[in-house]
Amino acid sequence: MRVLVQRVKSARVTVDGATVGEIKPSGQGLLALVGITHTDDVALAAKMAEKLWRLRILDDEAAAADVDAPILVVSQFTLYANTVKGRRPSWNAAAPRPVAEPLIDAFTAALRELGAQVGTGVFGADMQVELVNDGPVTVLLELDA
Repeated sequence: MRVLVQRVKSARVTVDGATVGEIKPSGQGLLALVGITHTDDVALAAKMAEKLWRLRILDDEAAAADVDAPILVVSQFTLYANTVKGRRPSWNAAAPRPVAEPLIDAFTAALRELGAQVGTGVFGADMQVELVNDGPVTVLLELDA
């Protein structure tokens, strides 16, 4: 599982012109682009949610847990692109929808259980993501399965 986290002032995900998830421009939040691979499971999703919730990348080294910062979760299979050979990425390391979608849901549910205010994109949809990166701060989170 990989989570590319961006500290944001605001962020919004739209599908077919309708906003489906949002961090309003009223402070700081985290945009979490989440990629799932074949070996990931629910326990790993819960650990990753805890890591993200407690990650100290907000102002004054605060975590989202410290200041109730909102989190916007967007599925992102392209985080598992393999670009080592050739010019066309391979997506073989990305888990298929029947594996990935429930784990994205488990990750989101785990964040909510921790107390996070969570918005989401729509799994598998053609999404447009707008954000104002704060800093800029962008961090790649990974855990061993």
